[in-house]
Amino acid sequence: MSDTETEHQANNKRFVAQTPSGPAYVAYEQPDARTIELHHTIVPEEERGRGVGGRVVSAAVAYARQQGLRVVPTCPFVRAWLDEHPDQQDVVK
Repeated sequence: MSDTETEHQANNKRFVAQTPSGPAYVAYEQPDARTIELHHTIVPEEERGRGVGGRVVSAAVAYARQQGLRVVPTCPFVRAWLDEHPDQQDVVK
């Protein structure tokens, strides 16, 4: 699934990747102008283990970095992804 693109749906507060089994996404809140809280990740069961969850989290972290935001990872999947990618933790609050 390396060709799956991730779309930022700002109105829905999600980063979404369409998969053959349905959308995968990480949902967020923005409690203030400088912070993004990544609080929920959903990946269709058939797509798990294929890297799509990591791609939506990576897109959210890249967005935070581009916007100068700090990331609060309240989702266990996001926290685990960040633990596996220490080079991405510069944006973690």
